[in-house]
Amino acid sequence: MRDNSFGRRSFLAGAAGVVSLVGLSPAQAVPVAPGVTKFGFPTGRQLRVLVTGDAGTGTRTQWAVANAMREFHRREPVSLALGLGDNIYEFGPNSGTDRQFADKFETPNAGLDFPWLMVLGNHDTSSVLPGDGGWLVRGNHEVEYHANSPRWWMPSRYYSVRVPEQNPVIEFFVLDLNPLAAYIPPILSPYWAVDGPFMNEQRAWLDRAIAGSSATWKVACTHHPYLNNGPHGDAGRYEGLPIEPINGVHVKRFIEEHVAGACQFLLSGHDHSLQVLEPTIESKGTRQIVSGAAAKTVAAEPAATPHGAHPALFENYHDLGFMVLDLTPTSVDLRVFTVDVATAAATQAFTRRLA
Repeated sequence: MRDNSFGRRSFLAGAAGVVSLVGLSPAQAVPVAPGVTKFGFPTGRQLRVLVTGDAGTGTRTQWAVANAMREFHRREPVSLALGLGDNIYEFGPNSGTDRQFADKFETPNAGLDFPWLMVLGNHDTSSVLPGDGGWLVRGNHEVEYHANSPRWWMPSRYYSVRVPEQNPVIEFFVLDLNPLAAYIPPILSPYWAVDGPFMNEQRAWLDRAIAGSSATWKVACTHHPYLNNGPHGDAGRYEGLPIEPINGVHVKRFIEEHVAGACQFLLSGHDHSLQVLEPTIESKGTRQIVSGAAAKTVAAEPAATPHGAHPALFENYHDLGFMVLDLTPTSVDLRVFTVDVATAAATQAFTRRLA
C-alpha cells in the first residue's frame, strides 16, 4: 500500500530562504509551523560544514563531541552541519513532538545555531530490535519534526539542498536507503520494496536532480556506506552476511548505478568510526567518507573488528570525533578531529586537500 501519511502538502518556500529544496518524497515536503524560523543558509561562496553521524544518544559521549564542536564553532564559525543518521537512538522517535528530539538533538547542540541537514538511519526506523529498520514509516516522525525546529532540516525523507541557491558551490543529495538494507525486510509492504514505489521514485528523482545540478561540488549523503573498512563492512557484505537484502547488496547497486561517478563525495555514518577512503574503480572516482563517531566508537563494541580492506587516507576506530569540510568554488579541504570524552578537547588528527 502506498504510504501517504503526510498527504500531498506543499513546502512553504518562504521558510527556505536562500536554499533550494529540490527533491520531494512521495509525501511531499512538510511546511514549517507558524512561529518557527529556520536558521538561514549562507549566501557566500566559502562554506564550512560539520560532518557528524550516529550522534543521538543523549549520553555524555554525545555531549563531549557537541562541546568540542561548540568550541570549534566559537573559533571558526560553521555554515551548516550534516547529521548522517541514527539521530534518535535506540528505536527512533514515537511522534513528531517526541521529547527525545530535545534530549538527543536540541539540548546537546545548543549554540550550534545553523541548519543541520539530517539523514534517516536504521535506528531511526527500529521496530522490534534496536536498529532493525523494520518500521520504516517511523522515519516520518523525523520529517514531521522539520516543522518544529530552527535547526533540524529534513523536509522529506530524501531531498537536495543547494548552497547558495544561485550559482551554487555545493549541492547535497540526502538519501533514504533504509528500505534497501533493513534487517527486517518490508515484505508485507510493497510500497517500501527494493523496486517498490518509494525507491523507484527516489531513483528517478536522484538521476534528474544530479543531471540538473549546476553545483561545483555534488555530495551524496547516506546513512549506510558503500565502502567501509569498519565492522559493518561494505555494501553487499554488511555484517558478513550472505542474506539479501540485509547484506546491503541493493545499497551497492543503488550507489553504483546512481551515485558513483556522478558525485565527487559520498558521506555516510552507520559505522562508528572515522574513515577517509580512497576511490575505487567501482566508485568511478567518488570518494567515500565515513563519519559515525559522534557518540559511539568501534572500540566500545568488543565483538566488532575492522576489516581494513580498502586503501585509506585516514582511519580511526577508537576515538569519538567529527569532521569539517571547507569548500570554495575551487577547493575542498577536510579536517578530522578526535575528541577526548573526559575533557571534550578536540585534537586535529588529519587534514588534507581532497580537491
